[in-house]
Amino acid sequence: MAKETVKIPRATLKRLPLYYRFVNTLKAKGEDRVNSKSISEGLNIDSATIRRDFSYFGELGKKGYGYNIDNLLDFFKSELSDAEEIRIGIVGVGNLGHALITYNFSIHDDMTITEAFDIRPDIIGETIGNVTVKSMDTLKETIKKQKLEVVIIATPEDAAQTVTDQLVSAGIKGILNFTPKRVQAPQSVQVHQIDLGVELQSLLFFMKNYSSAVK
Repeated sequence: MAKETVKIPRATLKRLPLYYRFVNTLKAKGEDRVNSKSISEGLNIDSATIRRDFSYFGELGKKGYGYNIDNLLDFFKSELSDAEEIRIGIVGVGNLGHALITYNFSIHDDMTITEAFDIRPDIIGETIGNVTVKSMDTLKETIKKQKLEVVIIATPEDAAQTVTDQLVSAGIKGILNFTPKRVQAPQSVQVHQIDLGVELQSLLFFMKNYSSAVK
């Protein structure tokens, strides 16, 4: 495939989930094909950008026809993981962790939080939906047994790096960090930082600057 010889830009990879969600919505409506113009209008992304993004992965569509929705969904799933179900772990079952487990990626049928870990005795053993909170003492064993590759960190900030080190040692390949702490991990481990404070500040900056620009 093209991705074996061409390095896919990070911006393209970040847009793939947006395309996936949009195409999945069309599938639910009974649509069987879509073109870049429709995707552009739905996501407010330039048509040329969409075609360029898709071109990195070979011939996904046909000129004059567009893209077959079932084929696109199969492609997106193959890019997410080789497994049919993506099992996710979470460390830290406070208010945020509890909410994430309750929400449990309901917009995506193939991703599910199946394992949760905490250090507090009063939380360990609690069942949230179908997930029972386990002790951190079982972290490494559970990750290997359940073949987890991705874990969410929702701990207090001061525990984030320690948890990251434990996850790396257990063989985790992807970490979604919800704490304000910037954690360090080997290059072989992908770490995505979700700082809600920064995201809100960014939103306010965009609201002030772009809103004033269109007045």
